[in-house]
Amino acid sequence: MKKDQLFTRRRALSVGAAALVGAAGTAGLFAWDEKAGGAAPPTAGGTARGLPLKPSAYRLEPLTGYGPPRPEAARPPVRREPLLNISGRGRTMVLTFDDGPDPRYTPHILDTLAEYGVRAMFFVCGEMAAYHQDLLGRMADEGHVVGNHTWSHPLLTTLTRRRIRSEMTRTSEVIEEGYGQRPRWFRAPYGAWNRAAFQIGAELGMDPLAWTIDTRDWTTPGTGSIVDRVESGAAPGVVVLSHDAGGDRTQSVWALRRYLPRLIDSGYHITVPQRQYT
Repeated sequence: MKKDQLFTRRRALSVGAAALVGAAGTAGLFAWDEKAGGAAPPTAGGTARGLPLKPSAYRLEPLTGYGPPRPEAARPPVRREPLLNISGRGRTMVLTFDDGPDPRYTPHILDTLAEYGVRAMFFVCGEMAAYHQDLLGRMADEGHVVGNHTWSHPLLTTLTRRRIRSEMTRTSEVIEEGYGQRPRWFRAPYGAWNRAAFQIGAELGMDPLAWTIDTRDWTTPGTGSIVDRVESGAAPGVVVLSHDAGGDRTQSVWALRRYLPRLIDSGYHITVPQRQYT
C-alpha cells in the first residue's frame, strides 16, 4: 500500500481505539486564557538545554489510531495477547500523553495531575526524553507510567525491522536511564501498527497500548472542543489520547484542568493499567 493510501485509510478509520519553562515561561502559560484572547505561550521551535529541538520531535498532523489489528497473524508470537487490567473499583479511565516530554507543557500537566492525586501514562519520544530526563525522574517519583513512543516518531509501517528495533531500543535505554526502569508499554506513532512492531516490542519486553478517545488536540481545535471530546466519550475502561509536545499544547494543558475535576466529580477513577496474561 502506498504511503498516501495508508494515510487516507487511517483517517477513514478514525473511530478512536492518538521557551523552556522558567519563571517567565510559567507566567506566560497560565496568564493566557483562550477566552480572554491575547498571545499564547511560545510554540514549537524553542531550545532545550541550549540545543535546537529537532523538527522530527514534532508531529503536526498525526493519523488517528485504530488499535492493534485483529487477525491472529498480526499478534506477537513471543507471548500471548495481554489483557488490559485497569486497577481500581468503579468507573475507571486512563489518561495518556504522547510525544513529550516538553519543558513548556509537561510540567503543567504533571502539576494538575498531582493536584488531584491522579496517575497517568506518558508515551515519550527518545529524542525528546534524552534532553529532559529530569522530567522522566519526576514522572517516576510521582507514580506515572512511562511508555515507549519510538525515538523520532516515524511511520513504523514504512521502516525495516532493523530500523524499528533501533527506534524502540534507543528509546527504552533513555527511559531506563531517566525513569529508573525499562518501559513495559509501547505505542506506535500515528497508531500505525504492523506485525514487525508487535514482534519487536514484545521481544523488548513491552506490550502495545492504543486508545479509545482521540482528543485531536494536535489540531488545536480549542480548549472547549478537547474537553467536550473527553467528557462525551467518558466510559469505564476508556483510554484517552492527548499530547504534551509536538506543537503548541496550551489548549491541552487548559483542557486537562477543566475535564479532570469534572471526571472525578462524576465518579471516575483515573488510573494506570496493569499487565496480566492468560
